[in-house]
Amino acid sequence: MAYRIAVRALCEFTAKRGDLDLRFTPAPTAQEGIAGHTQVAARRGDGYLAEVALSGEFGPLQVRGRADGYNPAMNRLEEVKTYRGDLQRQPANHRELHWAQVKIYGWLLCQKEGLSDIELALVYFDISSQQETLFAERHTACSLRAFFEEHCQRFLAWAEQELTHAGERSAALDALVFPHPTFRHGQRQLAEAAYKAVSTGCCLLAQAPTGIGKTLGTLFPLLKAFERQQLDKLFFLAAKTPGRQLALDSLRKLSPAESPIPLRVLELVARDKACEHPDKACHGESCPLAMGFYDRLPAARHAAVEQRWLDRQALREVALAHQVCPYYLAQELARWSDVAVGDYNYYFDSSALLHGLASANQWRVAVLVDEAHNLVERARKMYSVELDQFGFKALRKSAPAVLKKPLDRIERCWNALNKEQDEDYAAHDEPPLKLLGALQNAVSAITDYLTDNPAAVDSTLQEFYFQALQFGRMAEQFDRHSLFDIAKRPTKTGRSLSRICLRNLVPAPFLAPRFATSRSTVLFSATLNPRHYYSDLLGLAPNTPWLEVDSPFSAQQLQVHVAQGISTRFQHRARSLAAIVELMARQYAGRPGNYLAFFSSYDYLQQVAALFGREHPQVPTWLQARQMDETERQTFIQRFETGSQGIGFAVLGGAFGEGIDLPGERLIGAFVATLGLPQLNPVNEQIRQRMAMLFGAGYDYTYLYPGLQKVVQAAGRVIRTTEDQGVVHLMDDRFSRPEVRRLLPSWWQVEH
Repeated sequence: MAYRIAVRALCEFTAKRGDLDLRFTPAPTAQEGIAGHTQVAARRGDGYLAEVALSGEFGPLQVRGRADGYNPAMNRLEEVKTYRGDLQRQPANHRELHWAQVKIYGWLLCQKEGLSDIELALVYFDISSQQETLFAERHTACSLRAFFEEHCQRFLAWAEQELTHAGERSAALDALVFPHPTFRHGQRQLAEAAYKAVSTGCCLLAQAPTGIGKTLGTLFPLLKAFERQQLDKLFFLAAKTPGRQLALDSLRKLSPAESPIPLRVLELVARDKACEHPDKACHGESCPLAMGFYDRLPAARHAAVEQRWLDRQALREVALAHQVCPYYLAQELARWSDVAVGDYNYYFDSSALLHGLASANQWRVAVLVDEAHNLVERARKMYSVELDQFGFKALRKSAPAVLKKPLDRIERCWNALNKEQDEDYAAHDEPPLKLLGALQNAVSAITDYLTDNPAAVDSTLQEFYFQALQFGRMAEQFDRHSLFDIAKRPTKTGRSLSRICLRNLVPAPFLAPRFATSRSTVLFSATLNPRHYYSDLLGLAPNTPWLEVDSPFSAQQLQVHVAQGISTRFQHRARSLAAIVELMARQYAGRPGNYLAFFSSYDYLQQVAALFGREHPQVPTWLQARQMDETERQTFIQRFETGSQGIGFAVLGGAFGEGIDLPGERLIGAFVATLGLPQLNPVNEQIRQRMAMLFGAGYDYTYLYPGLQKVVQAAGRVIRTTEDQGVVHLMDDRFSRPEVRRLLPSWWQVEH
């Protein structure tokens, strides 16, 4: 069996040495890099060969790639690298990696053309000055062959290990059986649809109720199809940590610790959650885990793939045992794992790791998107960018003198926008050209400053720099799917400051290429109606199959009580505390067990919890806190045990709003304060109008009445039981309105 590898991937594996160094180095964008390569090739004249396809073999290895250019008249092979800043500051290990690449290409060309020697050149092209710096060396074919074989030999043991792993994985997945005696109601239907989607190479939208086991029902068929469809990777993407944990728990059921299958599972977590030294910078002079990172990486990588199961804790243990950074070890292991479990942004963001790797390596991937109704709003945020004038004014005061002039120009353009707009909020059809020009000028100035002062660490300046870069990039892609808006707010001096935003409304143009990259993407949730709404906004093909799984539950298994007369509006909240506490205590006394109580804010939650604790100290309670880390969240969930009793207080729409699997008596009821007609705001109104313009007025209701139309499903995401009746109390006097009451199911009970 052959093992195919790109020249760049081979060199990155065998030739990277030294420290991990993420100090600011202003790199060209991908578009600038392509333009730079094109310009260098155009300067070479007739006879110059660009993008030369080369390949060679060493044992089972098939090495292939494209050399940037070859001049037959000079017998010179070139590797072109674009850059910004001072080339003298380029780390030595970067230059070493570049020489390794051109030497590998040199041997492949000598072998192809029968050359006895060749001149190899590294061409560094400065994007800003358009100047070239060339380093050239002449090598014999014999020496280049030895270099090629040496690097192949370093990789060969790994390649043979990977081929062995692939064979063992294939046999294990072929023999994989469902971990339960039978499928749940609707679970087999979902599994069959997911298998058919990956087999036919299409996407799937699946609406399936909570409680049927959607996570296991989608993972199992895609793993069964892994070898038959020649998949390289399976990505499971979730909106929140509980969704990731459900996926890991399901994978554990498929590959239990007592009899594991040879499947490499990797959990990807955010950098700020994985960092061991948040007070240190990411380079060898500051962080001990960055010093010599690439020297210790091979041993850490080998230990990790031997372990196979790499959730956050297991990966951390491997990383610290080999003194490397856990976050960047995970980035490396994304190349060598079979299943990656992470957040949406790892595949759908503009700089997504998993999508970038899949594209660069031409992987055949399948993607599972959990609670996919969240993807619309998450993707909108991924492709929106905001600048706040209040923070910008603080930056101007502390900025270096050399940056004062370009920052002052931004301020003048910004103030002019504020002056031209009378309303506190307004949306505009296009971004302001003068402000964009000022931002671009400032980006160039900051780039030069940070290039000349690499040791300068100013987090505020760097944060603004990256925001301004993103603002410019999103402005270049501005179209009918986005709007530019300005939200003004007065200051103590009487002048107005504003927040400007390039706001994406329809992420379809950005997400469609992500779906095209995958062999199949299965998007599933309990709430994906209306079908055309999600299909259109996400950019799925018009013929994307749709599956709606019947609910295994009946209305009699869920009691919903609407408590009229308790107003949870902001101005009435102080008066609502005693009534809510009395209702909760009455329900708990009548039927003790585990409950979740949801509130619209932390302040409201804490006020009710404090009063409840004083009046009913015998009832166990636990509270969601602001900025809980993953360990604290898990501790909160673990309080819900079979046989235990108490009330957990949480925030609506927060970490515990959905995706919490608490079957049976682990959770028997919930109290929901404030779930009714939302207050209309100018942003929502602009979104409604733009959506109506793009798709027709049928989309308006999604913004006017979102909570009411999905309240049954929302309750279903909280109550997961087939053994007993769940109880949900909804408290808000807006449910007494006739137009609202007409939307409520007839089996809801209304309390007066």
